[in-house]
Amino acid sequence: MNRVSLNNDLDLSRIIYGMWRLGDDEDTSTGQVQAKIEACLAQGITSFDQADIYGGYEAEEILGHTLKKSPALRDQMEIITKCDIVAPAGRYADKRVKYYDTSRAHILSSVDTSLKLMNIDQIDVLLVHRPDPFMDHLETGAALDEVVASGKVKTVGVSNFKLHDWTLLSSAMKTPLVTNQIEVSLGAHEAFTNGDVAYLQERGIAPMAWSPLGGGSLMGRPADDLLRETMARIAQEQQVDFASVAVAWIMAHPANIMPVMGTNNISRIQSLSEANRVEMDRETWFELYTAALGNEVP
Repeated sequence: MNRVSLNNDLDLSRIIYGMWRLGDDEDTSTGQVQAKIEACLAQGITSFDQADIYGGYEAEEILGHTLKKSPALRDQMEIITKCDIVAPAGRYADKRVKYYDTSRAHILSSVDTSLKLMNIDQIDVLLVHRPDPFMDHLETGAALDEVVASGKVKTVGVSNFKLHDWTLLSSAMKTPLVTNQIEVSLGAHEAFTNGDVAYLQERGIAPMAWSPLGGGSLMGRPADDLLRETMARIAQEQQVDFASVAVAWIMAHPANIMPVMGTNNISRIQSLSEANRVEMDRETWFELYTAALGNEVP
């Protein structure tokens, strides 16, 4: 498994295992969670994506039970988590409305809570989950610098930020932002033309891609759909599954995008690295892109 350097102190596996569905599994036992982690590690997938809100604010704790029982796993993992979404669920069940909180108090509290729930001493990458239209960038930037300086967080980044959100926040920080986790897939490819990827690529910053399979929608397309037909043909030619083709399309881009793959099925987890086997030349990339657009490029 190839690796991507975020800075001189941290690199991640090219494919990241997303834990947003961890609490959706009928079996959330430590044995089952450990089996998922070990299935990833066996392929060189060492990076794991969390967020405080995942699973109704329960996914971090589910992971934490496993790391408490098998602490040696932590040394083989890079753990990403996110904060700033406050939704009327779990520990915020009393809130009247869903909102974003990028205040110093909330960031510091979220970091401490995530560390405690996951039974870890340091978060490898902390992401601000959503742009906050009420953000005081000076307060937020200082708070992110503070959690890095404290040693509780190794690096910080953002998620779903636009260029102007990124530059506003980074203008108030001493610590460089290391990534932006954005939606990228054959079904949501606008990031390649709206500047989201170009901005990061220009600066040598590797993005993460959430929902690289379009939330499963790519797999459920009608049999006569052009994109499905194209994916099926390439998958058959290269003896891989649909998912591997879709992920390889993202990974082929020179921006060094890291897809975040989420599934609770052990057999599917074991095949996540199959995307590395797909040969994706420029013509094949544009063949898929054309099918996704529904028309040829101008």
